[in-house]
Amino acid sequence: MSVFVREMVLLAKIETVYATDPTLTGANNSILAKNVSLRPMEGDDKSRQLVRDFLGNQGTIPTGEHVVIEFETELAGSGEAGTAPAWGVLMRGCACAEVIVADTSVTYSPITSGQESLYFKFWLGPTLHAFAGARGTGVITTNAQDIPIIRWTFTGLWVAPSDVARAAAVFTAWQEPLVVSKTNTPVFTVNAVPLVMRNFSLNLGNTVQPRLLVNLEQVMVVDRSEALDLTVEVTPLATFDPFALAKARTLIPVVITHGLVAGNTVTINAPKSQVQRPQPISENQGIAERVLNLRPQPTAGNDQFSIVLT
Repeated sequence: MSVFVREMVLLAKIETVYATDPTLTGANNSILAKNVSLRPMEGDDKSRQLVRDFLGNQGTIPTGEHVVIEFETELAGSGEAGTAPAWGVLMRGCACAEVIVADTSVTYSPITSGQESLYFKFWLGPTLHAFAGARGTGVITTNAQDIPIIRWTFTGLWVAPSDVARAAAVFTAWQEPLVVSKTNTPVFTVNAVPLVMRNFSLNLGNTVQPRLLVNLEQVMVVDRSEALDLTVEVTPLATFDPFALAKARTLIPVVITHGLVAGNTVTINAPKSQVQRPQPISENQGIAERVLNLRPQPTAGNDQFSIVLT
């Protein structure tokens, strides 16, 4: 029997007990994803390296099995202020805290301790690929005249695939996104200057590693190094001088707000970002543009950025 690539269902849920199935359902835990790529059995193959009196393969022993999945989701709110978006569970699995103010806002910001983990179930046709204890990272991209997205990469502990009846996915919690534009993205400033922006990305920069030892098998976020990459129009230095900012290692705020109505407005704020060496100038439609690379810095710690939905 042939399996159609479209026959995919993806579920994710926060684990109560690490690496233990918290009971996922299509009605409550469906992920509306695109561009899904699954590496279902990562690890190493150990050769026995035996000395024998003839040539030939000896076979290998698989070790360190784990799963890596990459996919994208659209960036939009929940439709109601103070209600977490459907992709919020994925942010929590990327070493971020979720703080909800009823009827007002939902905020995501980085954490170091108390990291949560996810249990995933992914069906391709009749075959279920489950993986446990997953943690990950993401890249938020808001490019002009395009759909804003988050590209996720999660690593989890391997569970043997099996043929199991596919869950019926329900996507009512997922809202339709707005295209990034002058109207739909009313705020974009770098050091309080409203630069003309083509591309924007925030890389959460998590270093995710499986730690597979005796008495411990866990996927961990062991470090992070956030990065902002912006493509903007070149301005006179009197307006915005990236050379002076980079030389002085000045920490500057970067803010972008996308969305127009309560329940579907997302603001990304990196209040103290260090400007890296300016990149060479490029040309688009005869206009000079430049890529700005910035590195969000902590102040008290775990405050390099915030993602606020209102």
